[in-house]
Amino acid sequence: MTLAELSVEYRAHAHALDLRICQLEYLLEHTKNADRRCQLQDRIRMLSAMLREARELAAARKHFSKLGGMYLLGTIVTFAVQFAVSFAAGLLFPEWLMNGDFALLLSMVPMYAIGMPVLIALVRTIPADRVGRRPIRAGSFIAAVVMCFGAVYLTNIIGNIVTTVIGMLKGSGVQNQLLNVTESVSLWMIAFWMVICAPVMEEYVFRKLIVDRTVCYGQGTAVLLSGLMFGLFHGNLNQFVYAFVLGMLLAYLYVKTGNLKITIAIHMMINFMGGLVSSMLMRQIDLDAYLEMAANLDMASMMAFVSENMAGLLAYGVFLIFVFGCLIGGLVLFIVCLARRKFSFARGRIVIPEGKRFRTVALNLGMLLYGIFWIAVIVYQLLA
Repeated sequence: MTLAELSVEYRAHAHALDLRICQLEYLLEHTKNADRRCQLQDRIRMLSAMLREARELAAARKHFSKLGGMYLLGTIVTFAVQFAVSFAAGLLFPEWLMNGDFALLLSMVPMYAIGMPVLIALVRTIPADRVGRRPIRAGSFIAAVVMCFGAVYLTNIIGNIVTTVIGMLKGSGVQNQLLNVTESVSLWMIAFWMVICAPVMEEYVFRKLIVDRTVCYGQGTAVLLSGLMFGLFHGNLNQFVYAFVLGMLLAYLYVKTGNLKITIAIHMMINFMGGLVSSMLMRQIDLDAYLEMAANLDMASMMAFVSENMAGLLAYGVFLIFVFGCLIGGLVLFIVCLARRKFSFARGRIVIPEGKRFRTVALNLGMLLYGIFWIAVIVYQLLA
């Protein structure tokens, strides 16, 4: 069924129900038989409930379509201003594009100063509900942090395996855009943009704005949509896998606590370890050189390398212990929470019937265009 046919079906169903109710009300008004009147009243009540559901589904579909459309429009504006600024800089100051810090500034400043504010203004035109504030215990917060770290590391491994296989199939490697950026810019730039700016902006845009506007249809819907739209926005498969999972975990924390500071704090921790700390460690030791020595079985050079880089290797070893500790600890905590049924999703004030959720939430013009746009970007990045 096409989008046009689906839209017509919703409207036609509601119109047919409304017409039939009017007919039954007319019959009720001109019927004197008590039994017949009771039958007509029961029928009217049933059809009225069906009409309310049909109208709610049509309104829900329109709501999700507008949400997807606004995010797509904000994305296009962001791309446009980034391209315009980079193009102008390339014409006027081409040497800027050769410097990693300047190149990152030319991308980030337009996005955070123009693109994101426009996106926020567009999305804020859509009605929203307020998520209630509830406290979180210190133990629960620590468990959430460990699970988020573990999920990111596990899904990052999965994403890298998938992109490696794709690279082998196409005959050339898939570029890791995040790694390319962190290797070409200064640590101060990583700290400012990745550890401070990105978590604050992304949590507001992809947690608060999305969840507040979809939680009325159920916490599960809000959590899934927040994670999916967040993952797609990264524009590459390496980051999509872990951003999707992390986005859902952070959205779950937000719907349960209503406290965006909690999700921002965890997001900052993850970016601090994955962006800043890992970059600092990688710059202290040349692992590529060591791996080349190992491949050539050059034991003397390997021993000299270890001796010269002992401090860096020890720090890197501590980091790997942290990663594997989070992997194991997060997995154990996740299994325990599942076994004890700690994860729960409250129904929204508007209930989308089973069997109609996917096409109501996803099969609408705005959401489909948003998804198609970002999937095309991801596929292009894989094949480039």
